[in-house]
This record gives sequence, C-alpha cells and structure tokens, in this order.
Amino acid sequence: MNREPSPIEPDTNLPPPPEAPHGLLARFRNYFLTGLIVAGPIAITFYLTWWFVTWVDGIVRPFIPLAYRPETYLPFGLPGAGLIVAVFALTLLGFLAANLIGRTLVDLGERLLGRMPVVRAIYRGLKQVFETLFSGQGSSFRRVGLVEFPAPGMWSIVLISQLPSVEIANKLPGQDEHISVFLPCAPNPTTGFFFYVPKSKIVEVQMSAEDAATLIMSCGVVQPGSDGQKKIAAMAEMANAARVANTAAARPEPAKVD
Repeated sequence: MNREPSPIEPDTNLPPPPEAPHGLLARFRNYFLTGLIVAGPIAITFYLTWWFVTWVDGIVRPFIPLAYRPETYLPFGLPGAGLIVAVFALTLLGFLAANLIGRTLVDLGERLLGRMPVVRAIYRGLKQVFETLFSGQGSSFRRVGLVEFPAPGMWSIVLISQLPSVEIANKLPGQDEHISVFLPCAPNPTTGFFFYVPKSKIVEVQMSAEDAATLIMSCGVVQPGSDGQKKIAAMAEMANAARVANTAAARPEPAKVD
C-alpha cells in the first residue's frame, strides 16, 4: 500500500519577522514599490512589443515600394505597417503553398537546397524545428518533469522533448529507454542544457510549460500554485526514496567469513 507523503511542516524555531517600519518615509517607500509592481510589467510588455514591431518593420520596409509606404503620404511614419504586410505576405505564401502549383514550387526549392552541402543541413534542421514548434501536433516541450541534477538529492525542472533517433539510442549505454530533455537556466529560460536521460529517472509533473518558465524566471519567487508545488515536492521525495531503495538493492552483500 502506498503511503501518502506527509506535508512539510514549517519550522517553528525561526525568529519572528521584523515589524514593518512606520512613518512618512516608509509610506512613501510602500507606495513607490506598489507603483513599480503595477507599472513594471506593463512597461516591459510594451517595450518588448514595440521592439518586435520596429524590428519587423525594419526588415520588411526595404521590400515595400516607396509609393505604398504610409510615410509617403503622412508627415510621420506608421509603426506596424511592415508587420501588417508581413502577416499578409506569410498568409498568402501559406495559401499558395497549399495548392498544387505552390507545393510543386516548394518541392523544387527543397530539392535545390538539398544539393547544397552546408545549406542542406541548416535548412533541414530549421525546418524540423519549425514544423515541431508550430504544427500544433507534436508534444515537444509541452510536458514538464523533474530530474536529479546537478547532484543527488537536488532536483531541477526540465522540459520533456522527443525520443532519440535509432542511431543515438543504439549508442546510449544501458537497457533503459532514454528521452531527450531541455533544462532551462534561471533567470533566462531560453538558455540551458540539452541531454538524454533514462525515462525511469524522470518524474513527470502536472504543470504547463508556461508555469514552469514563470517559476524558473522568478527563481522560485512566483509559485504557479501551492497545491501543485506540494505535489511536486511529494513526487520528488518519492522518487528520491525509490532511488535510495534501488541503490541499496543493487549493492552486493559482503561475503560471510566462517
């Protein structure tokens, strides 16, 4: 019978938190921090959105004829015009690629790129990445798990990807089935480590990739949910106990001396 893991009890021996300071300066500090919490995320969101729009405009604007640019008829530039043109152009390209003539042209271009030694590897790799991320059918990076890293007893959040290819799977040691995972680094989850790990060493958790990214970027300050975190801690404790039991079972017994 599986025993329910006991919840972690808070340490009652900790000193009480210091009292909040009072006075005009403390009130000013609290109001300032409150305003920073409210305005900070909004300002960063608008800045990143503006940067993306201007970046797309800078790429698309040279391809737009001068007669069709808004600044030709307006006394100021119109931000986002290049983004609108890019959206319509990509939509038109997808419509043409879905037809018979478009598919023929795409196949012809892929065969042409396939004959170039260096470009061939880059194009195939990027095509597989884009098809996996934007097809909406794959399961890469949609599942979250825990692995024991970087030391025994220390657990890290990973995004579960796909099974390794046959060539790599045949070279991996052991009989366990492996799977590829990505371990994001804090506070920038776009960087991290990619490695193969046995499936039996992964503790899969019920958490979305967005919640995992939020947890990593905040370095644990922003918790996606208390109930989910208790479940993660309990599952990590159970996995650690299973690892200790497996290690003790695999350890050879000392020989008896008569």
